[in-house]
Amino acid sequence: MGAKVKLALWQASPTNGRIEAGISALCTQLQAAATAGAKMLVAPELFLPGYNRPDLHAELAQGLDGAWIARLRGMAAEAGCGLCLGWAERDGGAVYNAATAIGPDGALLGHYRKIQLYGPMERASFARGDNLGPVFTLEGRRAAMLVCYDIEFPAHAAALAQAGASLILVPTANPAGFEYVQRRLVPARAHENDAVVAYANLVGDEGDVTFGGLSVIAGPDGEPLAMAGARGEALLVVDLAAAEAVPQGLRSAQRQEYRPASMGEGGQ
Repeated sequence: MGAKVKLALWQASPTNGRIEAGISALCTQLQAAATAGAKMLVAPELFLPGYNRPDLHAELAQGLDGAWIARLRGMAAEAGCGLCLGWAERDGGAVYNAATAIGPDGALLGHYRKIQLYGPMERASFARGDNLGPVFTLEGRRAAMLVCYDIEFPAHAAALAQAGASLILVPTANPAGFEYVQRRLVPARAHENDAVVAYANLVGDEGDVTFGGLSVIAGPDGEPLAMAGARGEALLVVDLAAAEAVPQGLRSAQRQEYRPASMGEGGQ
C-alpha cells in the first residue's frame, strides 16, 4: 500500500480567453485543495487559453519554458499541492493540445501532447502528439496523463497501465450530450486497468459549446470514488486509500489473464 495521499479535481468554468482571471481562479482552487490535504489538483483541457477559442490557440500558445508554466510551478510550490492541467503549447511552428503535471514542490513531473484530436476544430488548431507517457511518480504512486478523447481508446489506457501507471489523470472538455463517457467509458477504463482515472471536465458555456460537467474520479471497481454534477463548478477531493481498499475480488485481472487469439478459419 502506498503512502496516504489525497487527489483533488476541479470542475471549472471555461476560461474563454480570460487568462489572468483563469490563473487567479486556479490559484484559489490550488489553495483550497492543499487545505483539504490534496497533493495533486487536476484541471480541465485547454484551460489556458480556453477550449472553444480556436482564434486564440496559435496566437497565445506558449512553450513549456514560457510564462504560464513558470507561474503555475510557483503557485504549486507555494500551495504545496501539485497541478495537472491542459493548455495550448507552442513548439517551433507547431501548436499542441498539451497536458502538464507539476509536483507539490513545483517540479515538472510529466508533459504530454494529445494523440487523439477530436473534431474539425482541434484538427485545424493542433498538431497530433506522437507518444504516450511518461509514467511518473506522485507521492509514491505511478501516474500518467491522457487528454479527453484519448481515454475513449482502450489501448492508450492499457499501455499506460502496462508501463506501471495505477493513476491516470485526464484533463477534458467534454460537451453536454456525451455523458456516456463519464458514466460508462471512464469507469470501464479504470476497471479494465485496475487503476484510478481522474477525468476533470469543464462546465457551462464557451461560445457555441456547452460543456457537460459530471467530472469523475473512478476507482478500480468501476465505481465513482467521487462525481460532480452536470451544472456548476465543483472541487472533488478523494483519499486514494479508498481505491486501495477495493477488494481483490472486485478488481479486474485482465492484464494478467488476457490471452491473444487469432481469427478462426471459415468466415465468409
